[in-house]
Amino acid sequence: MTALTGGRIGTWVKLPALESVQIAAHAGFDFVVVDQEHAPLDVRTAYELITVAAALGTTPLVRVPDGTPSRIQRLLDAGAAGVLIPHVDTVEQAREAAAAVRFPPHGRRGAGGTSRAGRWGLASREDYLDSGTAALCVPQIESREAVGNAAAIAAVEGVDALFVGAADIGLDVGQTPASAEVTGLCAQVLAAARENGVPCGAATATPRAADALLEQGFDFVVVGNDTSMLAEAAVATVRALRPRGGSRATH
Repeated sequence: MTALTGGRIGTWVKLPALESVQIAAHAGFDFVVVDQEHAPLDVRTAYELITVAAALGTTPLVRVPDGTPSRIQRLLDAGAAGVLIPHVDTVEQAREAAAAVRFPPHGRRGAGGTSRAGRWGLASREDYLDSGTAALCVPQIESREAVGNAAAIAAVEGVDALFVGAADIGLDVGQTPASAEVTGLCAQVLAAARENGVPCGAATATPRAADALLEQGFDFVVVGNDTSMLAEAAVATVRALRPRGGSRATH
């Protein structure tokens, strides 16, 4: 994914805190994915997180809650390098997502050159339109139906990569994400992406699991998230200082 986002290793940002992005950037993550699907982050907050990430040289992507064109347009004009679109099950949905990302004649995104993406009107029309060409459209494959359509989705003009949602595929087929069935379905998506020459990514919770995905052939991984990292560090600290089951000190 080097040409796509500047690197292979990213993390989710779920907290409405600039510090999360700053820490991720200073830690060395290549990109962050601002998560509007599973976190209460509004457009203004996403705008600020995108701005900080870009200023620190970390590629800012946004996972939108759905493929609404107006939502995608606002985030791209806010400076997002691209969007992950959940639950893209069909070729038609993939075409609609790509159209929301691209300017005419390749899509239906409206022009807003006075936005941050157009440097508030200071960028030339050509540079602003080029930013639309460079914006990333990444459908998430999260159901058995989507897996079956993965090759056709990857072939849609304007789709830049696929992203496998193993947890949702597991829910759809009634299996755990680590089950043989779900693992096999994820491998099918990877093969479909390879067949069409587009990168394929996945998410996981741990560095070891992320390394295994990269070894398997996935081009990029989203590892952990700011809230879980904080929670795990907090629990580890308390457990190191207090025996399991011990009582809290009283004041």
